[in-house]
Amino acid sequence: MSWLYLLTAGALEIVWAYSMKQSEGFSRLLPTLIMLITMAGSFWLLAIAMRTIPLGTAYIIWTGIGAVGAFIVGITLLAEPVNPMRIVAAALIVSGLVLMKASSS
Repeated sequence: MSWLYLLTAGALEIVWAYSMKQSEGFSRLLPTLIMLITMAGSFWLLAIAMRTIPLGTAYIIWTGIGAVGAFIVGITLLAEPVNPMRIVAAALIVSGLVLMKASSS
């Protein structure tokens, strides 16, 4: 169950990062509220996951999901640039996440 909490926390991190961008420096109320709610939920679920998942593993997986997810959202929803080096960088993050999960018991 802890891994499900961690994956959900990572997904919420993607939502709050996107909402932060949409808030335009916290000048738009609805995206700011969405950001605050999903941020709180993300941290709460991360804390619950850390009851049984080691700190280093949980934190790396959580930030990695958020980083790669925000990268994908930026490309697909915000028309951010995509080039081979950015794709390789994201792939390296994903490979690190897979290795971290594989190394945890």
